[in-house]
Amino acid sequence: MEKNFKEKYLDGEIEFEAIDDYSYEWGMGNDERTLAQYLGLNAEEEDAWVSVSEDALRELLDAQCKGK
Repeated sequence: MEKNFKEKYLDGEIEFEAIDDYSYEWGMGNDERTLAQYLGLNAEEEDAWVSVSEDALRELLDAQCKGK
């Protein structure tokens, strides 16, 4: 199965800005999952992204990168 946005970002395969492309692809498709599920985000990450900012989400993901 293909990796989602979060998996690719944490593995260093894509830049954070690719989240815009993933969001667009999700919006143009007919995926049954929510956008957060499609991107691979958990509830905390989704909340940071929606309620705070993209930068808040990036910080959460970057902390996970460094934690590997």
